[in-house]
Amino acid sequence: MVNKNQFVKDLKMGDNVDSLFAVKYKKPPREYASGFWFEFRVSDNSGEITAKYWGDRNEEQVKEIYDIFQTNEVVHITGRVSEFRDRLEIAMDTTHTLRRCEPSEYDMGDFVAKTSKDIGQMMRELMEIVDFVKNPHMKSLLHSFFDDPEFVEKFKNCPGSMHRHQNYIGGLLEHTLNVVKLCNAMHTLHPSLDKDLLLTGAILHDIGKIEEYAITTSIDISEEGMLRGHLIVGEQMVLDRIGRLENFPETLRLKLAHILLSHHGHNEYGSPKKPQFPEALAIYYSDECDAKVDYCLRLKKEAETEDPWIYTRDFKHIYLR
Repeated sequence: MVNKNQFVKDLKMGDNVDSLFAVKYKKPPREYASGFWFEFRVSDNSGEITAKYWGDRNEEQVKEIYDIFQTNEVVHITGRVSEFRDRLEIAMDTTHTLRRCEPSEYDMGDFVAKTSKDIGQMMRELMEIVDFVKNPHMKSLLHSFFDDPEFVEKFKNCPGSMHRHQNYIGGLLEHTLNVVKLCNAMHTLHPSLDKDLLLTGAILHDIGKIEEYAITTSIDISEEGMLRGHLIVGEQMVLDRIGRLENFPETLRLKLAHILLSHHGHNEYGSPKKPQFPEALAIYYSDECDAKVDYCLRLKKEAETEDPWIYTRDFKHIYLR
């Protein structure tokens, strides 16, 4: 196994590069004044950077090098860090190395970030909450998921998102636990809320993400995720499990389905229905709160500026001091 000792976040102008990176995408070769070139985007668990290969006039040779690797594979790169339009990139030419690596040569953890929290501890904490649910129908539903080793393995390793909140291995578990805690606090303030429904809905609200995301050397979206989305997939997963349970109340079935379908709050954010009862509303706002706060904190942490503000598409201005 090759020891990866250079990471994107540590690269500086003029550095010599000799490390492994995952390929996010690549663009076909094009002609330039001295020959043919192509660019590709690479990443590791610390960030992303564009790489450019500058070949000579031998077009076929450049195409052969281009065809060596595919998206989501890992490549060994040597080159030099340069700057283009105020952004760092890796420049390579015919004197540098570009080769595809075999899976045995690298550690997947170098390319996909992982939660800093203890996944085992978070799972134990979540299972304590599952066991706290008193309603026998909801308890049986939850155990039908969390007594399934295949489901648990996918759930605890799934990211919370691709690019925004908790976008790392274990992120879904971390986000789910946060949403459950926010809902618990909501119940403390509003004791008339159905606590079992609130907790069950919070635990299950994002389970469709285990089928929506595909983890290779990066977090990507699956075909099912692209075509259907985790709200629809999650609702189907819950309804399928309910179908295996005896005498599950119809109204409860509909309420749980509604929670999964409405937890994005608005049609334009992917929810076919807006929240129509208090527990669904509480889960929507708890989900929204944790996702937005986590993402905003990350943007603030990653800001590379001495200015007091940064401007983002999602939040507009973020104050850094």
